[in-house]
Amino acid sequence: MRDITIPTVWAPNAGLVDLVLDDGREVMAAIGGGWWASRRLVPGTRYRFSIDGNPPLPDPRSLAQPEGPHGPSVVVDPEVFTGRVEFSIDLRGKVLYELHVGAFTPEGTFDAACEHLDHLVELGIEAVEVMPVADFPGLRGWGYDGVGQYAVHRSYGGPESFARFIDECHLRGLGVVLDVVHNHQGPEGNYLAQFGPYFTSAHGTPWGEAVNLDQAHSRDVRDFLLGACRQWLVDYRVDGLRLDAVHELRDDSPKHYLAELSEVVRGWEVETGRKLTLFAESDLNQPSMVAPVDSVPGAKGMDAQWADDVHHALHAFFTGETSGYYVDFGTAEALKQALTRVFIHEGGWSTFRDRNWGAPVDVGSELYDGHSFLCCLQNHDQVGNRAIGDRTAQMAKVPAAPQGSTALDAHRPTAATADPAEQALGLQAGAAALYLLSAFTPMLFMGEEWAASTPFPFFSDLGPELGPHVTAGRRREFEKMGWEVEVPDPQDPATLRSAVLRWDELDRPPHDRMLAWYTALLRIRREHGDLRNGSLHSVTVDVVSDDAVLMRRGKFAVAASRSGGEVEFALPGEVVLSWTPPVQTATGLRVSGPGALIVRTR
Repeated sequence: MRDITIPTVWAPNAGLVDLVLDDGREVMAAIGGGWWASRRLVPGTRYRFSIDGNPPLPDPRSLAQPEGPHGPSVVVDPEVFTGRVEFSIDLRGKVLYELHVGAFTPEGTFDAACEHLDHLVELGIEAVEVMPVADFPGLRGWGYDGVGQYAVHRSYGGPESFARFIDECHLRGLGVVLDVVHNHQGPEGNYLAQFGPYFTSAHGTPWGEAVNLDQAHSRDVRDFLLGACRQWLVDYRVDGLRLDAVHELRDDSPKHYLAELSEVVRGWEVETGRKLTLFAESDLNQPSMVAPVDSVPGAKGMDAQWADDVHHALHAFFTGETSGYYVDFGTAEALKQALTRVFIHEGGWSTFRDRNWGAPVDVGSELYDGHSFLCCLQNHDQVGNRAIGDRTAQMAKVPAAPQGSTALDAHRPTAATADPAEQALGLQAGAAALYLLSAFTPMLFMGEEWAASTPFPFFSDLGPELGPHVTAGRRREFEKMGWEVEVPDPQDPATLRSAVLRWDELDRPPHDRMLAWYTALLRIRREHGDLRNGSLHSVTVDVVSDDAVLMRRGKFAVAASRSGGEVEFALPGEVVLSWTPPVQTATGLRVSGPGALIVRTR
């Protein structure tokens, strides 16, 4: 790793750079290429940089900002990175678990999170995905407005605590994925432009000027981001990175930043003897994202990408929401396509985007498989970007009976499922069975496994100039969308407190039933190769009715229904698991109410 006791900084346009310490200033040495270096500093030393006599600024590559992004940087003891646990894991096809450190426990620290890692192991989780930890303003936030690419946020425990958390995960056989944001910097505490051309007006993004990946001096900017990736993967020893919204990495250079990152990471694998995995969040619906570099035009070499269409198909089918970007989803046919072909928008018309979108996935391709696509029922975006942050079981409703229906209609509630809360749990159970036993790489969101009662609303802790605008903008956004609810104030500390998981729920009804369901599903997946393999071309899905589908995976079948009434599946075999007890009929199995059952068919 770089010598973190010798602060260096890239400032190509500076005539002079001073190292600013608590007891004075020292002129730094120009070492070529726009770089400046100081003398060696002892761990714990506070320092900043002054460009041409201007007010001092924190180190862009600081590992610790104890007073936040506006305060001084602190030299971290290199011993943090020595004597670590040896571990390696291929994360493709593994069961991931996304968590926010600040809301995972009441304490909101890595050390406190370690106390619940055994729960994840018992559940059947194989890797933890941590939402961004790079330094951001204030003490509360999601981390996507980060401004310190190398620094671990102080409220979570800083770099020492993060290193301990990674080791504790590895000791239990859990991999660690870190969410990183390279497509922009947050609006508060972002001093990069004062050091050099980190941004360019040649491209625009939703956050303003794009990160400079293809203009003059872009080599140094790319190296800045690659250096952050190396720190997390090689020095901290996380096992993978989740790259936020890569479609906003505007790059017209001959080799796209992602393709370069993929090739560099392959070299780090050889260097470290560890498997390293790259997940991309992309809404482009382009399978070339996960094709090996140079294998096809535009290939980016990512190991896997988030498959939003699979989430949307599950969510819209089981909750009944078909507005906004769910407009082309919600039917059993759409769910069938998502489970077998990944993308709904595969080159055809996207109503929400008002244009053709995406490209088809060749399910028989040797370039990628189902494990190349990450699917989920909940994640931070799909829960937290709702007006009140409500979860699946809090929003799901059994479809209303169609016009002209009779008392014998399949939507008819039964005595066992008439309770709305019970129906909502069944809807989540049905969705969970499909995605956890699919050919994809599955990911749970924290608390999902017990249908946590806590929401996950958006929260922040920005300063007095930006904070009120975030509060007002959030409310205007949902008013425009027609949400008739009181939107929580992101700036209110109570909004974060409302999101903190209640661990005492696990053994209480009905949460204990959902936890047992998820645990059983993951056990079945773990024990049977037919349910672990990533072969997409071997997955078949039958549309049984408007409200029920049957997914076949080798010798297993997963029957899922959203109906409030009775549904019959022509499905002989041994029932391995069921949300509600099925009734054997002359032609198959009949289930009442929403839910799912897993059958060994041969």
